[in-house]
Amino acid sequence: MRVPLSWLREYVDVHLPLEELADRLTYGGLEVNAIERIGENWSRECIFVARVVQVRQHPDADRLVLVTLDYGQEKPIEVVTGAPNLHVGDKGQKVVFATVGARLIDPYAETLQYKTLKPSKIRGVQSEGMVCSEKELGISDEHTGILILPDDAPVGMPFADYWGDVVLDIDLTPNLARCLSVTGVARETAALTGVANRLPTPRVQAEGQPIAGQVEIVIQDPDLCPRYSAALIKGVTIKPSPQWLQRRLTLAGMRPINNIVDITNYVMLEWGQPLHAFDYRRLRPRTAGGPPTIIVRRARDGEPMKTLDNVDHTFTSDMLLITDGGGPVGVAGVMGGLESEVADDTVDILLEAAHFDYISIRRTSSALKIPSEAAYRFGRGVDPELTITALHRAAELMRELGGG
Repeated sequence: MRVPLSWLREYVDVHLPLEELADRLTYGGLEVNAIERIGENWSRECIFVARVVQVRQHPDADRLVLVTLDYGQEKPIEVVTGAPNLHVGDKGQKVVFATVGARLIDPYAETLQYKTLKPSKIRGVQSEGMVCSEKELGISDEHTGILILPDDAPVGMPFADYWGDVVLDIDLTPNLARCLSVTGVARETAALTGVANRLPTPRVQAEGQPIAGQVEIVIQDPDLCPRYSAALIKGVTIKPSPQWLQRRLTLAGMRPINNIVDITNYVMLEWGQPLHAFDYRRLRPRTAGGPPTIIVRRARDGEPMKTLDNVDHTFTSDMLLITDGGGPVGVAGVMGGLESEVADDTVDILLEAAHFDYISIRRTSSALKIPSEAAYRFGRGVDPELTITALHRAAELMRELGGG
């Protein structure tokens, strides 16, 4: 479990020095394997938050542009870039600017290698620095474009002060499944350090037609699924998540996908309750003219489905499936089905938060060779009271960040 310190501090005051905090957690059973200091290699004298003043075409290269940057010094500076997400006429974006002398990761090297930035002449134009991608900074493997920062990023601030963080890499024994979340680690931190935690009670702003009658939920095998909760969020817009959410997911070891999928992963990391988002319009009714239906049942021997990773699976009768009126749409607690996944044209979301038998999930995940963050948590035990908490938190984020 990777826990960003900035996220942890939202729920508990951390006054101890890092090494002492790590010792206290380890002695309490939460073994801190490593303390990762994000940004310790970002020079405060060479890497800054900058604002794009203007972007104009390179005079001798169609695929290059000249970017004028304000990075808090007396005079703006102009650099050459081929970043596909900066275009002629752009202005106002906040970016990461590295001056000559900055030490960055070489994005084209096959192994991890650093390079020291030197002045260069690119197609006849002098460039005294560069705008940076996530890969060059070591944040992720993303190198298709430069990192665009939020609008409120302070111009001239050393990037290490703005983006830097500390991540605690915690190894948990199976009996500490309650700590497979930031709020869970916050509770333990509070107990082990003698301070109070600040765990919120998620609330959702709901309006419009009640969910009753718009979806039918049937649990045919309650011994494997004693609780299935759902929320309906209509009118969402699928788009990239805001930078703060992408950053937290990345620090926690997960890859951002889009705002809706990212929210399900974010809430899982925050509260420990796995969630799954279905495209509501792709769910089929159980009876003609009826509402879209979710049926939780054991599989039929040989029943097939293609999972989100685009792999075909066949199931046995000891495996639990999430189905609709036409067949399987997910492997319960393990992975969703490709047919009902959230896509760019998704408008309405049916959000699942369920409680499953942990032994069933472990056996199914192992038999199908599908490791997932959801199965990892369900296989160690999740508090059944978390389903409504997680639904409220995720639905409200989908309203705020997706317009639902």
